[in-house]
Amino acid sequence: MDDELLNLIVCPETRAPLERAESVFLAKVNDAIRRGGVRNRGGDLVSKPLDEVLVRMDRLVFYPVIEGIPVLLVDEGIETSQLE
Repeated sequence: MDDELLNLIVCPETRAPLERAESVFLAKVNDAIRRGGVRNRGGDLVSKPLDEVLVRMDRLVFYPVIEGIPVLLVDEGIETSQLE
C-alpha cells in the first residue's frame, strides 16, 4: 500500500490514525487465522491469511489490506483481543 495513501486514511469508526502493522503482529494475526478463531466485527470468519493489515493507534482494532487496497468498513475490522 502506498505511504501517501496511508497518511490520508483513518479508522472508519473513530477517525483515529492507522499504521501499517509490523511483521511480528502480522505473524500473530495469521497464526490466529490458521487456528480458525478470528472473526471480523460483522461476524464473518476470516479464513485466508493476510499479507498486510492496518492497526488503529489504540491497538484495539485492525483492518485487512487486500491486494493493496485497505478494507475500511467498520464490519471488516477485527478486534485484537482475538489474538490472545
